[in-house]
Amino acid sequence: MRILFVGDVVGEPGRRFLKRALRRVRRDEHPDFILVNGENSAAGAGITPSTADDIFRAGADAISTGNHVWDRKEAGPLLDENERIVRPANYPDPAPGNGVCLVEASNGIMVAVINLMGRVFMGDFEDPFRTADAILDEIGDQAHVILVDFHAEATSEKIALGWYLDGRVSGVFGTHTHVPTADARVLPGGTAYVTDVGMTGPYDSIIGVDREAALKRFLTQRPVRLTPAVDDVRMDAVLIELSEVTGRAESIRTIQLREQEFSS
Repeated sequence: MRILFVGDVVGEPGRRFLKRALRRVRRDEHPDFILVNGENSAAGAGITPSTADDIFRAGADAISTGNHVWDRKEAGPLLDENERIVRPANYPDPAPGNGVCLVEASNGIMVAVINLMGRVFMGDFEDPFRTADAILDEIGDQAHVILVDFHAEATSEKIALGWYLDGRVSGVFGTHTHVPTADARVLPGGTAYVTDVGMTGPYDSIIGVDREAALKRFLTQRPVRLTPAVDDVRMDAVLIELSEVTGRAESIRTIQLREQEFSS
């Protein structure tokens, strides 16, 4: 069984290229299930019904999010209405939507998607480790293919959760920094792991946003409106192969596609 996880989609440039890139990956790699982080899909911050629809129409089976999930007022109703869009499960209750969903893959295997938020440099959230324990108890035998999007800043916290869940989930995929890391591997217990998948968006930027605006914010320390950049759009993702019987990962590899490599 093959699982594709796609890094944070940034604004219209990311959504536009996602459609083209997934068309190629689906043709060449034949993934059975596609999970996409969409928390930056609405002009670089947040998610809306229309941007979620773009991601689903591009080929996603489920959408995970992160700390920007609430940036658009439409997010609350969207999360309540669409169970295939998850927000971090360790937000304090009550919160709209759910932090876990069960979705059937194209091969008929049930896949559980869990979204969690880190606490280091991120905010005062519930413990992601114990939240994961509770969710896994709740899932039980409903799904043995379990994917975790861990939206966190600190590499140490991400690696810690990977080891904590090794052998209990199929994959732990870090998101949030928009910078892909070179540590993709299968942990001894059969959990595929990477500290950060990266982003689907413009690389001629500062983590997806216009360079001049971001630099002005750093140099002046004053509020500056950030907008997505437009050039050198790429899609960062990881492809995992796992056993349908055990749910354990057998391999993981990174994928990066560049828009400029596609014919117009």
